Amino acid sequence: MGIFVDKSNLGSIVSQLRADNKTIVVTNGCFDILHVGHVRYLKETKTFADKLIVLVNSDKSVRQIKGEGRPINPENDRAEVLCALSAVDYVVLFDEASPAALIDKIKPDIYTKGGDYTLETLPERDVIRKNNIEVKFIKFVDGKSTTGIINKINNK
Repeated sequence: MGIFVDKSNLGSIVSQLRADNKTIVVTNGCFDILHVGHVRYLKETKTFADKLIVLVNSDKSVRQIKGEGRPINPENDRAEVLCALSAVDYVVLFDEASPAALIDKIKPDIYTKGGDYTLETLPERDVIRKNNIEVKFIKFVDGKSTTGIINKINNK
């Protein structure tokens, strides 16, 4: 069961994990309507390190990226659902379009992102390179997406 962490407490948590010689993997996303693609993605991500920190776009950030009408589920609900997953150790909200500042603060051993990205298209690529963080791209589960679920509900 994961822990919902305020980003102001993140530094002390990361320091303790490092003191305990734990490896850290970080990923991020909106996780608006949790589906099997998300669950498989997070389970695979967790296999790369001892601890998984999930950086979650706040409501404000989701609206900037996805537009008005999103998110469907509010940030605290999304964080609580993610915390209930066995693969997730920590969940942290962020307001920016990119979690680059938090990645720079955490300096994880590994960073994962969906297979629709490449190192060159990652908004976080500069901080990834600066900190020499290993990146792993996770294959999408075909036909599984939040947008697809929303379109199905709306009969589109």
